[in-house]
Amino acid sequence: MAEVEFAFRREVGMQLSFALYGAANRMVRMHKAFLEPLGLTFPQYLVMMELFGGTPRSVGELGAKLGMDTGTITPLLKRLETSKLVTRARDPSDERRVLINLTKNGEALRQDVWAVSDKIKSACQISDDGLEALRSTLENFARPVQE
Repeated sequence: MAEVEFAFRREVGMQLSFALYGAANRMVRMHKAFLEPLGLTFPQYLVMMELFGGTPRSVGELGAKLGMDTGTITPLLKRLETSKLVTRARDPSDERRVLINLTKNGEALRQDVWAVSDKIKSACQISDDGLEALRSTLENFARPVQE
């Protein structure tokens, strides 16, 4: 009996892993078609969405909010800076911190970037209630990893 229960749990765990992996990949692929004309990758899109919530933001704050370590987010921010969408500058009150701000070009993308979310929601054919429930479930699922 214990072997059957173990096999069942392993199978359910694999199914969950495969479903999450497939859904994450599908989401990235769906975004690609909408982001390429804007010159953004999916991770850059996530950074821009976070920056539209308010700037200046420190690199550490952005990384923590997006679940990205410094080694991941710093190259993303450098590429966004090269594209003239953000600026990076030392915090005058604490030289150890780097602050990120949107440029006029970055700010000009706000409406187009926000529109991507509506396009994705439409492509997924999910209601606002369904979207909220899914987001809540995924946030709860991810919470232990963040803590």
